[in-house]
Amino acid sequence: MRNAEVIRQWQVLKSIEASRTGVTIHDLARQAGVTTRTIRRDLQALQEAGFAVFDEGEENETKRWKLEAQPFRTLQDGLSVSDVASLYLSRALVEAMPGWPLAAELKEAFTKIERSLNDRMREFLGTLPQVLSAKAGPGSGIPGGELVDVTRRLLEATRSRRIVSMRYFSASRNQSKQYEVHPYRLALATGGVYLIAWVPAYEEFRTFAAGRIERLTVQEETFRRNRELPDNLFSSSLGVFWGEPERIVLEFDAAVAPFVRGRVWHESQTVTELPDGRLNVALDVSNDWALRSWILGFGAGVRVLEPAHLAASVADELGRAAARYASEAGANRPVARVR
Repeated sequence: MRNAEVIRQWQVLKSIEASRTGVTIHDLARQAGVTTRTIRRDLQALQEAGFAVFDEGEENETKRWKLEAQPFRTLQDGLSVSDVASLYLSRALVEAMPGWPLAAELKEAFTKIERSLNDRMREFLGTLPQVLSAKAGPGSGIPGGELVDVTRRLLEATRSRRIVSMRYFSASRNQSKQYEVHPYRLALATGGVYLIAWVPAYEEFRTFAAGRIERLTVQEETFRRNRELPDNLFSSSLGVFWGEPERIVLEFDAAVAPFVRGRVWHESQTVTELPDGRLNVALDVSNDWALRSWILGFGAGVRVLEPAHLAASVADELGRAAARYASEAGANRPVARVR
């Protein structure tokens, strides 16, 4: 009940802030789907919380409610209600990202914002994260403090353009290897922190998961940034991979179609409804581990129509999985006794 009240009051605050000429109580009640009496209580609660909400006009249909232009003018340049509320809500997202290198700085920024608010306003804004939660992704295996230290050093190396030497564990090769790289950018994706770096030995950009860096040395030697990275990293992948996009066409059974239909998996996707509730999805993405893992996650509920080599790869993977289950089932089958 409290969450619904907070959300409604937040919507009321947003509606008032969005209108230059103000909003009547009747308009607010109609937008929220509640009575004018409820809106009056909401306005009173917002005023008691310290928000600069005020009314203009006579005690009739013409009275309009407004919000002071810069309610947080004690902060530099003045922050709007939306600015402060968004920062409060973003805490849940940031805290769910292990290894984020600027976590301490962000915490300090929140502390500075909180100092400029009164107790009632802090109490009101403090309820907003209750209506938004975020779940952390799989851990890196590195203790949180050590991972933050690694990402901080990588961030500094990237900013100062210093060459980095590192011992890195490659999951695809299941072994560790020494690299010397030119760090270009840190990226947050799929719940992890990744380093995009130029590798002179291979003359190409590669992506490294910060959580799989076993040893890191930032050298005094610098490098010149003479190559450019796209603003939208990994745009052709469902994960954090590089590769040329291909036309991928999939058919989903009716049983899993609702789960697929309700999300945008990639900006290139086109969805076509088929008879009996089936779904046809076409995407222009790279044929990488992220794509194959996504497809395999739907099990027998999806079939690859194009390209043929992807269909063969998925079929082979499913065949080997079925054979493994069959062999384990046979090994665990009880042996019949001979009488």
